[in-house]
Amino acid sequence: MSAGFCRHFLELLSRNTQFGMRGLTNYHLSCCVNSLLQTLAATWELADILEKWGASGSRADSRNVPQQLKRVLGTMRSDLHQPAAHRDFLHCLDRNHIRLDVQHDADEVFLSVLNLIQQQMDHRDLALEVQNLYKISLETQLRCLECSSVQTRSTFLLSLPLHIKEDHNSLEACMASFFEHQELRGTNSCFCPQCGTRKPSRQGVKLLSLPRILCVQLKRFRNMQGSTRKLDCRVTFPENLDFLEILREAFSRNFSQEECKYSLYAVVVHCGCATFGHYTAYVRHRVNRRWYYADDSHVEQTSWQDVQTAYGGRYRGTAYMLMYRRDSKEMDQQPGLSG
Repeated sequence: MSAGFCRHFLELLSRNTQFGMRGLTNYHLSCCVNSLLQTLAATWELADILEKWGASGSRADSRNVPQQLKRVLGTMRSDLHQPAAHRDFLHCLDRNHIRLDVQHDADEVFLSVLNLIQQQMDHRDLALEVQNLYKISLETQLRCLECSSVQTRSTFLLSLPLHIKEDHNSLEACMASFFEHQELRGTNSCFCPQCGTRKPSRQGVKLLSLPRILCVQLKRFRNMQGSTRKLDCRVTFPENLDFLEILREAFSRNFSQEECKYSLYAVVVHCGCATFGHYTAYVRHRVNRRWYYADDSHVEQTSWQDVQTAYGGRYRGTAYMLMYRRDSKEMDQQPGLSG
């Protein structure tokens, strides 16, 4: 073996060890959970919260999702050069009715995991920290078109569901469409307390606050005439997103957040049709800022240009979930983030 080959091999080994990203074996139909775990492993804020919860000393429980998630995320951070062990986590999900050997929707599993964390964490403050990590606070306004009275209520989402058209789309345009006013008439009319009956109304949604981690779901699966089909149409999305530039009019008067700039750090990709498919993920490393592609146990370094191939197309995987992290001075000061 030549000295040059040895140096090259050690360099590759060093890069992989520094990144510490491990693949995950596909147990039958676990590619959906595998891809989500890669995005959750890249969300170090979540792992930090779960580590704090460990200090409170909860009992070992094979049905406890946050506990099993904490374990598998810890395993994925180790530098062993083999797929991370996650069968216990898969069996834990199965015991909570996220069944093995069933094809799942990635966004539904993601929201189910967050809900199970809320239900099963015995430290309520830390459970709320997890929720607040993803919480998009909204204000819904309903204006009666006859008497002009306004009903307002606050709500929140943990994932922003964006409708896409069967044509070329951009993430910015899809977001703007989500916050457009809609007129509700006929069978969609709402009850007006002032009029005492159902009346035509105009509904609008405003942002009250944005989360640290913004999860976006591109609604590619659509029920049409009793069957579900997938839209492979093109949806472009930026690596960096500034809400002040694209959605300033969607902010509520009570919106007081200063930082509204976000950076993409993970993409869950779906390849195939509505009834059969495969999930993979792109994730960005915290320190070296390089993109990596995870296809179950196979992990390789890639580029932003490769991530952009997930914009859409019938014969390639299409982006289904996007994870953005709000920029902060703390992030800018992390070692290795300038390159």
